[in-house]
Parts: sequence; C-alpha cells; structure tokens
Amino acid sequence: MKRLLTLLAIMSIGGSAQVALANSELQKLIDDPNQWAIQTGDYANLRYSKLDQINKDNVGKLQVAWTFSTGVLRGHEGAPLVIGDIMYVHTPFPNTVYALDLKKDGQILWKYEPKQDPNVIPVMCCDTVNRGVAYADNKIFLHQADTTVVALDAKTGKVIWSVKNGDPSKGETNTATVMPVKDKVLVGISGGEFGVRGSVTAYSMADGKLLWRGYSMGPDSDTLMDPEKTTHLGKPVGKDSGTATWEGDQWKIGGGTTWGWYAYDPELNLMYYGSGNPSTWNPTQRPGDNRWSMTIWARDVDTGMAKWVYQMTPHDEWDYDGVNEMILTDQQIDGKDRKLLTHFDRNGFSYTMDRVTGELLVAEKFDPKVNWASEVVMDPKSDQYGRPQVVAQFSTEQNGEDTNSTGICPAALGTKDQQPAAYSPKTELFYVPTNHVCMDYEPFRVNYTAGQPYVGATLSMYPAADSHGGMGNFIAWDNKEGKIKWSLPEPFSVWSGALATAGDVVFYGTLEGYLKAVDAATGKELYRFKTPSGVIGNVMTYARDGKQYVAVLSGVGGWAGIGLAAGLTNPNEGLGAVGGYAALSNYTALGGTLTVFKLPD
Repeated sequence: MKRLLTLLAIMSIGGSAQVALANSELQKLIDDPNQWAIQTGDYANLRYSKLDQINKDNVGKLQVAWTFSTGVLRGHEGAPLVIGDIMYVHTPFPNTVYALDLKKDGQILWKYEPKQDPNVIPVMCCDTVNRGVAYADNKIFLHQADTTVVALDAKTGKVIWSVKNGDPSKGETNTATVMPVKDKVLVGISGGEFGVRGSVTAYSMADGKLLWRGYSMGPDSDTLMDPEKTTHLGKPVGKDSGTATWEGDQWKIGGGTTWGWYAYDPELNLMYYGSGNPSTWNPTQRPGDNRWSMTIWARDVDTGMAKWVYQMTPHDEWDYDGVNEMILTDQQIDGKDRKLLTHFDRNGFSYTMDRVTGELLVAEKFDPKVNWASEVVMDPKSDQYGRPQVVAQFSTEQNGEDTNSTGICPAALGTKDQQPAAYSPKTELFYVPTNHVCMDYEPFRVNYTAGQPYVGATLSMYPAADSHGGMGNFIAWDNKEGKIKWSLPEPFSVWSGALATAGDVVFYGTLEGYLKAVDAATGKELYRFKTPSGVIGNVMTYARDGKQYVAVLSGVGGWAGIGLAAGLTNPNEGLGAVGGYAALSNYTALGGTLTVFKLPD
C-alpha cells in the first residue's frame, strides 16, 4: 500500500511538472522574438517584436518571399503562428487549419478541415471570420464557428479532444481566438445580436474539462463576483450587481458577449478582457445601466473570480461593444512606476487604468469627431465619476423609438473595432488602426426568439463630415497624456492589426489591400505593397536561419467588408455597413492569401 501511495505521489508530481513545463515552454516561445507563438505577440497584447533586421532604413527594400492561398473567400482576420520551423495558418468558415513547412517555402505538412453545419453562417453577425489558432503543450487550439473547441496534435493535426462551448441554434457562435494560460484554455462567445448572454470559460488544456465559467450578467454565482471584494472604480459592486440594473429577467438575454482579445499578467495572475453590447440595440426596451455589458474585466485565472470591473458605456444606445484588446504596459506616471492597462474602446474613448486596482487615470477621445458624449467625468467625488456625459442630440433613447438620430460619431463599428493596436516601449506610443465613420440610427421594437436576430435598429454609415473625406486614420497615441501624436488619413477604415518592431517600423494593412510600413516616430510612409485582396488580418513577424520575415493574411471581409464578402447590395444591410463601404469593390476582390516578405538576400 505504501509503495502504491508513493507511486501515486510521484505520478501527481509528474503531472504538475508537465503542466509547469508546458507553461514554461509557451512562455519561452513567447519571449523568443524568432517565433510568433501567440496571436497577440505576448500576453500583454503589445504586438511588439524585438527583431530589428528589418528597420526604417531598409524596409523600403522589402520583397515577397513566398505566398500561400488558403482556398477560402470570406474575410481573413487574425494571423499565422510560427513555432520552430512550422507555420500554422487558419481560415474563416469552415475554419481550415494548415501546418506549413518553413524549410520548404510553406509546403503543407497537414491540414485540418472541420465538418460544420453551414446553418451556423446565417447566425454569424458580421462575416464568417476567425481570429486564429493558439499553441501550447504541443497542441494547436481552435475555436470553430459552431463553438466547438478542438485541441489538435501540433505535429500531426490529429484531434486530441473537443468540447462544445455553445449552441448555434440559440445564436451562440465564435469568431475569436482562444488564450492558453497555465493549464487552461480561455475562450469567449459571440452572438450579442441574437440575445446571447456573454461568458468567458476556462477549459483544461489537457482534456477539455470545464473548470470555470464567468458570465457578463446574472447573479453573483454566475458572474463570479464577490459583492464586497469585487470593485467598480474602487467601490464594492454590491450584491447581485449583474441583475440589479436590468428589468426583470432581461439579463438572461442580455448580450455582453466576449469575442475580443484577452490579456494576462502573470505577476497578478489576472486576465483582462471586455464585454460587448447589451441586447437589444433598441435602448428603450432595456432600461437601466445593463451591467455588466460594455465592461472591462479583471479576473483571477485560477478561480475566475472578478477582482475589479469598469463599465465604460452604461446603458449603451449605439452598439459600442467593449471587446477591444487590453494592452498592458509598465510605465511611469508622475514619476511613479505604474502597472497600466490601455484600452481603445469602440465608443471613441481611450482609457488608461491602473490594472492592479482598476483606478481610472485617463479617458480621452482618440478621434476628435466623436460626438455622442462630451467627456468622461474624472472627478472621484462626483456622482458621475467614470460616466460618459451623453449629448442629447445623439441619444437614440432620448430621441425615441422609430426616430432616426443622425450624425452620430462614431458609427456602431466604433472608432476602433477588434483590429488590435500595437505598442512600442522605445517610443512609448500606441499605434492604432481606426475607423473615421459616423451613422444614422433608428431604433425600433423587437421581440426575442431564440436563434433569430435580436437587433431592433436600422443603421446607415458614412465618412465623418468636415474631415479628410476618408473613413479611417492610422494614429500614434500617448496613453499618459491622452493625445494623438500623429495621424495618417486613409480612404477606408483601417481594419488590420498593427505591428511595431525594434527596427523603429510600424506595419499595418488597408482595406484596399496594401501592406504599409511607416516610421514609428513620425508616421512617414516607408513602404507599401498591394496584396491580392483587402487586408483585415494582423501583421506578424518571425525569423529563421538569421533572416527576418514579415507576414500578413489578406482576404477582404469583416464588418467593414461584409458587402463584398457576402454579396450584399442593400445599403442598410450588414447592420448598416454595406452602403458606407460600397466603393470598396472598386479597389479589391475576394480571396484568401498569405503573403510573406523579406529583405533581398
């Protein structure tokens, strides 16, 4: 018996060691600039590479090294991963995954093709995009459109385990990547336009077992909140705060979905993410602050318990989802070292917060055309502390149901959607792809039916008035001052994720299909190349055999390109985006392609 107990103890220690080894292996890969081991570059979402072989002096000499066609026509968001000599490439629905041999210019090593019910496509809000796979513990993790989470053997593509995270018949789908942390895989859910209740779920990396799930609204047992210890702007949230600002049982179909990017601070053991819009888009039908939609969350990774929250847009009236990435930096403010979180919200305000305590430090507009609110109150003594001050002219609720509120800036797709920004510790600037788009918004009464659209608003979108005439800007932002340092106008929204490098270069893509490289300090354009289709993917970089490469997926689509991607022509279709981006068809066409760049040999 003693020998058996000893053996079991050794096995238990070995199991823990394997988990620790898996975590240290992934962290080692993340820390190695030659790899691109996680979609966001690192856990802090910096999207910054220490590689500097390609720099501001020679980036103009970039040339195409090789290309790869994905064989899929819809919008290609996210980026490939590089682990050693293997690149992992994903596609939108049907969510095919390729493993490519970098020693042989992308020869296919294996291909995973999930068999999904095409009926999931109509319940995907804004194109059939997917933001990429994740790697850990010699596995590739994919969250499919139908909410199936699969773990694939990284060497063979064989399915190791799979689990269903939601029910598409209720409108639950997925467009996001997942984040592996410690022994867990963290996943979200899409479907706010179908009355889905948002949640974040932790599954066991080893076998897919559900470990915890935290909802965006509901009683404390669902939201994983402690009424006395979980804080909002420094004050306890109170009992069942996730139901107290909803009428009746509306919280059960309350939205607040979690399809954005996640960040993680290993020192604090906290994950950070944002929750999306409340359901329905007609604000009159859901009185109250609708907590905790439109909220920044800090959760303990091991237990899921929320440490602090901050609701950016109480009682959202414009579909300003709060899911955009949280970027974690260590910077000085007033001469003191602070652990910061910076978030560029759809609502047009950029927030700088203390990520330890949830203290709000800066809240400023990152597009001067933002007009739905005049400011966010920063006085802690005010009863409006942390709340945006809504301008009555642009309040879709105050103007009333069946009334068309015009000239609202930004449009529902926000001053920035999910397309991730980058940060350079060399310049202490954030490089932000933005939308420069306004809208008309007419709410109307709608009934909830599971699996059917639960929107309740008609929208139209167009460029911001009295500006440069285009629908996008690429900006450099100072998160401590809350100010734009430079801004590059673009004819269409910049729907590509940015990349900053130690070579003092910042890369981004455009909806017309250009990969662009600009000077990190000044914004001066240094290089452009027209890829086969519009770029809504995220630029990444890696190195092998002493050579640095830059890669990006092109394939127009996403919310901005939904007209092209889905063949829509009615200007009000695509939740209002089709008309605003109709001219895009003059510049690009469908087609998924990976393009890899290098300097001449």
